[in-house]
Amino acid sequence: MKTDPQKKKEQETKEDENHFARLGEIISSYLEFGSDGKRSERKKASVQPHHNGKLRILKFLRPIPWLLGGLFIFSFMWDFQDVNVSVYGMELHFEGILRIISVSGMIGFLTNWIAITMLFRPLKKRPLLGQGLIPAHKNRIAFRLSRAVSDDLINPDLIKQKISESRAISLYRTQAIRHVRRVTAREDFRKDLKEWVLGYINSLIQDPEFRQKISAHLLSELEDALEDKVLEKMALKTYSFFRGQTLQQFIEELLAKVPVSAERNIGFVEEYLDELPHRIDQNSEKIDDILTQAVYKLINQLNVQTLVEENLQKYDEQKLEKMILNATNEQLKTIQYLGAVLGTIGGFVIWEPLLSLAILVVLFGTVVLADRFLFES
Repeated sequence: MKTDPQKKKEQETKEDENHFARLGEIISSYLEFGSDGKRSERKKASVQPHHNGKLRILKFLRPIPWLLGGLFIFSFMWDFQDVNVSVYGMELHFEGILRIISVSGMIGFLTNWIAITMLFRPLKKRPLLGQGLIPAHKNRIAFRLSRAVSDDLINPDLIKQKISESRAISLYRTQAIRHVRRVTAREDFRKDLKEWVLGYINSLIQDPEFRQKISAHLLSELEDALEDKVLEKMALKTYSFFRGQTLQQFIEELLAKVPVSAERNIGFVEEYLDELPHRIDQNSEKIDDILTQAVYKLINQLNVQTLVEENLQKYDEQKLEKMILNATNEQLKTIQYLGAVLGTIGGFVIWEPLLSLAILVVLFGTVVLADRFLFES
């Protein structure tokens, strides 16, 4: 069971928390940082065109497997039977070409689909089917990925370099000073802050234990100061005698008048708020140095590899699959449908190897030369 002193201590702690929670509400109600939304919109806008390009490619690739399936079914009804063409003395036999290219294309599509599916499925280990590559090696992938991130992408030295190059600390300090100057100039903010200061002072002074501690401390300081001053000490004791109260009681009586005195002299808050932005600006270099050192200490204590690895290991197989697919779904589907295209090309090679290879070499060479010309121009 809690004793009275414990209950009183808890009550005092709760009152302090309430006072400072109120201060936090006052300050936060006047903060108006609204750039994050715009920044995120710009980020989305910069990513959107690339994403749309992938979708346009997939729009043309998606019908190919269905077209190949239709050709395969159609080949049972008609497949260029007895159709032969002579080109520059080369006899081309077209019979069976629809079935060859449709089967080759579907095989290319299905093999890529199976390969991509086997990356993630089955999620759980099965007796005969085994387990998907990524779920089976989740811990190893987490370790390798976290190591790559910490070594090459986000390491403490790189973070320090980027902070130094961007001058982010001085930039945000300048923005903070500008914002502080704007907020502290508002009359409603000053009024709320003065009310909070007076309320907090009043709550402290109303606590008898607080007054007793402060008066005892002041009395001790006073006695130390008058230790070698006999006349002053005698005069103080005489004054106390005629008032009919001890020095500590006299000091507590004075402390009880502090809220009234504070209310009369509350203008000091106005003066402090007027000087605050200037004082911050005067000590800008020291503030930058302190913030820089604090950030560097935080960075040095940050173990990026452990942080990334632990978070990835917390992901279950389904969440890990979703995370990877969210980042690579369009690319994986493009690979899957390109399998149908490459399989179809392979079907032409099977049908007429020399002619198909010659055409492919010419087409590939033309694409390479055109790409190089456009790149250098």
